[in-house]
Amino acid sequence: MELPVQITYRNMEPSDAVTARIEAEAAKLDTFFDRITSCRVVVEAPHRHHKWGELFHIRIELGVPGTELVVSHEPTPRATLSQEEEAVLKKHIEIHPEHKDVYVAVRDAFTSTRRRLQSYVNRLHGEVKHHERAEDTASVG
Repeated sequence: MELPVQITYRNMEPSDAVTARIEAEAAKLDTFFDRITSCRVVVEAPHRHHKWGELFHIRIELGVPGTELVVSHEPTPRATLSQEEEAVLKKHIEIHPEHKDVYVAVRDAFTSTRRRLQSYVNRLHGEVKHHERAEDTASVG
């Protein structure tokens, strides 16, 4: 990476251990693409009055030639419930309890970022999947 990782903490105290983990994860991204120009990471803990406990939100902005890849890793309460469950449990549910651990939230966010970066590199090299058209497959049989 050409520039150091910029890390911002919101609603929480900065942590040397979390900073070291983020820097290690960011360094791994260089193995997939060595022309990363910037990496900004925001680690946010919800306000103290948050009903579901401390669910960490991670936002990664990765600068690459020609664009910026942005991954916002936030567990959402509506994504995991059916309508019946939502009506019964309403505000008393615990969504993605593993995201109470900042290290797991960082790992998951960087995993998503790695997939996004790999997709960008594949497009850059012209390695895009080409799907057969329906009329081509119909005329074969």
